[in-house]
Amino acid sequence: MELTTVHLVRHGEVDNPEGILYGRKPGFHLTELGHNMARGIGDTFFRGHDVRLVVTSPLERAIETGTPTAQAFGLPVIHDARLIEADNFFEGVAVNNNRLILAHPKFWSWYSNPCKPSWGEPYTEIVERMSGVISETIDIAYGGEAVLVSHQLPIWTMRRFLEKKPFAHDPRKRECSLASVTSLTFLGKQLISWKYWEPVAELMSQACDMVPGTSEAETKKSNK
Repeated sequence: MELTTVHLVRHGEVDNPEGILYGRKPGFHLTELGHNMARGIGDTFFRGHDVRLVVTSPLERAIETGTPTAQAFGLPVIHDARLIEADNFFEGVAVNNNRLILAHPKFWSWYSNPCKPSWGEPYTEIVERMSGVISETIDIAYGGEAVLVSHQLPIWTMRRFLEKKPFAHDPRKRECSLASVTSLTFLGKQLISWKYWEPVAELMSQACDMVPGTSEAETKKSNK
């Protein structure tokens, strides 16, 4: 059996001046910085990697993030709805500009079961769809590497599943920054290792995107 590596890539910075939770809404594109992040990812993969497949969520920000990598290797960008952002009842709410809005009584009923979660797509369903596309990707890119461009919560949920940790978590502590990569290496279909890394960490200090989560680069900088 040969080794196959599947890279789960989170998209770059999104143009979102109103600070809404854009979720699955169409029309949200990368900022100029986001495009720089995407090009940086592509350049990094092109140096020493054997990428044979690029698959993205059908949302614009994911497609734009994956395109430079696909172009570098002369590959098409394939869209797969299973990589889409998690469904969320708060979609369209300006949570990034004012997080206190989440405490409004009209939303309390959505918090009844944080383990599911009751405010959006169940974690188990996210894992099922992500696992499906990863399994198929291993077959297609067997012996090489593949890039799957998705979104923070699907990638983080998949990582919690692989680490055998509870799905319920503090969103502020997700280790899945903009343009980050979570690389899964398989022997056949058996996961033997994983690695989280930030190929364009030097660009993170310029980002204005306020989505919850942590950046390895920012954490190191704050600890100096």
